[in-house]
Amino acid sequence: DCLDDLDASRIGHGVRAAEDPRLLRKLAERQITCEVCPSSNVALGVYEKPADVPLRTLFDAGVPMALGADDPLLFGSRLAAQYELVRRHHGFTDEELAELARQSVRGSAAPVDVREKLLSGIDDWLAD
Repeated sequence: DCLDDLDASRIGHGVRAAEDPRLLRKLAERQITCEVCPSSNVALGVYEKPADVPLRTLFDAGVPMALGADDPLLFGSRLAAQYELVRRHHGFTDEELAELARQSVRGSAAPVDVREKLLSGIDDWLAD
C-alpha cells in the first residue's frame, strides 16, 4: 500500500521484502531502492547470522539496493565492512559488488554531477 499511496522511490530497511514474491516483483519493476544494513539486521535479531540476510534474493530479483552500515557507533560497523560481509557470506563477485555500489549511487538523492563522479569512481575501482 505504501508503494502505491506514497509513490516511494526508496525504502529504508526494506530487506524483508524478500519474503513476499509479489512485493519483490513490484520493487524490481519500479526500480525502488531498498536500503539494506546487514550488520544491524543481525544485531537487532531480524536475522540470526549474516548469511541469513536475503541480499542475494533481492539482488537476483533485480531490486536495487543501497548497502548501509546503519548506525556505525551503535553497531560498530562501517560501510566497507558491509561490502566485505556481502562478499564473504553471499559470494558476491567484484562485478556484483560494483553493481551494488552503482545501485546505491543511482538510488541516492545526490546531484547528478556527484552521482556521475561516483559512478565513474566505481568503474575505475572495478577496472583496477
